[in-house]
Amino acid sequence: MRVAAGYARLVPSQPKAPLRIALVCLHTSPASDPGIGDAGGMNVVVRNQAVALGALGHTVDVFTRRSSPDQPVSTPLTASACDDGDESVTLHFVDAGPATPVAKGVHEEFMKAFGLALDSFGEYDIVHSHHWFSGMAALPWAGRMGVPHLQSFHSIAADPSSPLSEGERPESPGRLAGESWLAQNSDGVIAISAAEADTVVKRLGAELDRVSVVAPGVDSKLFHPGDRAESPFVVAAGRLDPLKGFDLAIEALALVPASLRPELVIAGEESVDYAHYPAELLALAASSGVADRVRFVGPQSRADLAALLREARLVVIPSHSETYGLVALEAAASATPVVAAAAGGLREAVVDGVTGVVLASRAPGVWASAIGGILQDQARAASLASTARARATGLSWEHSADALVAVYRRALTPR
Repeated sequence: MRVAAGYARLVPSQPKAPLRIALVCLHTSPASDPGIGDAGGMNVVVRNQAVALGALGHTVDVFTRRSSPDQPVSTPLTASACDDGDESVTLHFVDAGPATPVAKGVHEEFMKAFGLALDSFGEYDIVHSHHWFSGMAALPWAGRMGVPHLQSFHSIAADPSSPLSEGERPESPGRLAGESWLAQNSDGVIAISAAEADTVVKRLGAELDRVSVVAPGVDSKLFHPGDRAESPFVVAAGRLDPLKGFDLAIEALALVPASLRPELVIAGEESVDYAHYPAELLALAASSGVADRVRFVGPQSRADLAALLREARLVVIPSHSETYGLVALEAAASATPVVAAAAGGLREAVVDGVTGVVLASRAPGVWASAIGGILQDQARAASLASTARARATGLSWEHSADALVAVYRRALTPR
């Protein structure tokens, strides 16, 4: 029996007194659009869950590190920049380290100062940290307040003794030990997928009954079907990071027959750690003979990404590792088929043969065949698109937030 079978799953919460919730996201602001710097799916999850928790009547304060002197002390956090503010959800910028962007791994140096700065804020019923930087800062703070601490990782460091996939690496010296400490000392761990939960138990040593799986949602009004672009293109979206496998997308594109070959649109921005990566991808496109078929459009706002996904013929997600793969769910809501790697939570985000195609192989020829097959078979593409949209509309952020509250309530109940 798979370990995942023992995890707590989505259980609707019962109406009770509203909670005062602290969400901690040290190294990247939930207000940042994914694909900018170190912003990715975690930013989307934290932001939308926070807003949905507020809509359920809870008071939510979100804490992140100040990375610019222009950032305010605090500001209302909304699902998108065009939404009206809601006083129940507030984003706080905390001073810890320089007020400038820094490489992701450098944030380890700011954990202690960030955690101590949290003492100046009020009392909370529950503290929920996202990523290990946040947990290392916030677990002691929760202990000083005498309230439960819950941890979400969103990514977990590879064991240094194990072979690494290309692009996968321990991000800082103390990460593996810190993640194990958090998994074993927090009051609970909230994973975004069963695949991540397995890793939390098997690699980090968390107790099975302290691990819960809360799947993300999707905004099916923002991400919706539309007319495809007249000139066919496929999309790969995410941080420009070797872990995302954009090189495989380019190599596969080169092997799609010229009569079928679409344009590959890559949406995202490099982080400080990988400033060299875009140039490497451009060089690969040139050497593969498809420089004229690869277009970089930079990071996209949520509205612009939604437009891009619904106009695309399909979305490719060739990541080496994903705890879930939120873009796959957003593509599904847009009625756009997905070709994804069989990596981590992507096997849960995409139902192979039903909402898209999941590939265990990383051979470019296999990917080219899958991409070409969907582009050529319009009936199959339409079937995948229809089923994907139907599945996505049943996965809302409200449902995700309600499941979170159930986990919070359980953590507040004495064992």
